[in-house]
Amino acid sequence: MFDNLVNINPILLALYATTFTWLVTACGAALVFLFKEMSRKVLDGMLGFTGGVMMAASYWSLLAPAIEMSEAQGKIPWLAPGIGFLAGALFLYGLDKLIPHLHINFNRNEAEGIKTDWKSTTL
Repeated sequence: MFDNLVNINPILLALYATTFTWLVTACGAALVFLFKEMSRKVLDGMLGFTGGVMMAASYWSLLAPAIEMSEAQGKIPWLAPGIGFLAGALFLYGLDKLIPHLHINFNRNEAEGIKTDWKSTTL
């Protein structure tokens, strides 16, 4: 099946891939129209799925090549990529705790981050 892709013009392949990605994204976004109200259980499942997709994307596009590069240099293959991954996670966690923000449907007094006198519309 993939052998046939070699014979297709690369520009057409890019167009096909872009169209497929757009179509799948549009189908996922169209799920909004199927639910009048979203239960917390369904929302948690969707958030867990998207988190898994993002972790898989970061692994296959960033961590796997970094592991291969470390291995080619004769170093411990997982050490540098693992430290980088954990440093990125800690950085995002720190930003979440530091930057003032307000989640949807939360009261003003439940704002997270550094305490500020910003209005709810700013948060």
